Amino acid sequence: MSQVVVISGHPNSQGSNANQVILNALNQAISNLDIRYLDKLYADYQIDIKSEQDALIDADIIVLQFPFYWYSVPALLKKWVDEVFAYDFAFGANGDKLKGKDLILSFTVGGPEESYDPLGYNHFSIEQLIYPLKQTAYLTGLNFNRPIYTHRMVYIEGVYNKLEDVKNRAASHAQRLIELIDELKNTPEATIKKFVKHWFENFDLLPSDSAFFTKYLSGDVTLSMPEGVFTGHSGFRDWYKGARETFKPNCEHVVEQVTVNKNGEDSYLVELRVRLIADTFADSKLKGEKINLLVNELWQLKVRENKEVEISQYSVEVL
Repeated sequence: MSQVVVISGHPNSQGSNANQVILNALNQAISNLDIRYLDKLYADYQIDIKSEQDALIDADIIVLQFPFYWYSVPALLKKWVDEVFAYDFAFGANGDKLKGKDLILSFTVGGPEESYDPLGYNHFSIEQLIYPLKQTAYLTGLNFNRPIYTHRMVYIEGVYNKLEDVKNRAASHAQRLIELIDELKNTPEATIKKFVKHWFENFDLLPSDSAFFTKYLSGDVTLSMPEGVFTGHSGFRDWYKGARETFKPNCEHVVEQVTVNKNGEDSYLVELRVRLIADTFADSKLKGEKINLLVNELWQLKVRENKEVEISQYSVEVL
């Protein structure tokens, strides 16, 4: 999984004095990073919507990196949002593909800070001017994080700013952005999302020993499955035995959605939508049928001090 995807909206990324410094710093500091230069990918403005949506699905953290143009985003980035944040993908009846992901607006502002004030020539604050982008995050279910922006980021030789000062401010901007990304990657929510991926990767293999799974279950865990209710580690082993007798190893759990909600000081309610694609044994109840099954799962869990997860309730509902 590419945990961080950066959408570079500068219309001339190579010629940018500030944005390129920021992106280069991210590339050196952040692991699992996908930087998508829109000006290089779509110079003709013909956006590959499926490719861009797939990149967003693979990400936990989405960064929009751009210069602040006329109190908004550059034209190509606006077109990207218009087309990629489509109905039934980002909003609408089934448009929940971005829900729970973190969004960071990272942008460079040409004007000085004092100009973005009721008494300044721009009249409105930066926070007011980005309300449309903030509402976009709210509508799509993205987690809107504090924006990272820096003023006086335009260099005009002999007229406005010194190039060295602009690059220094860009380096400082990059450091603040890196710190925020690191902070988001190390939250309990991020730990849980990584665990979900690890959990289902092991379930795909259906190992004979269930110890990997029971070490993450509380001793009195309650499992509400389509087959019935199971309690404790022994109950899990009974259920797991039935699963191994039904499904062939090397099945595939596709996690289509993960939403983490805080439910106490160190307790979390995790909502998942998971698609199971599997072959079954001929002598099982499913009689060799190939399965493509969509389920909702609900986990109640805690994150221990060592960042290990302990699940106390686990329910599965077939859709």
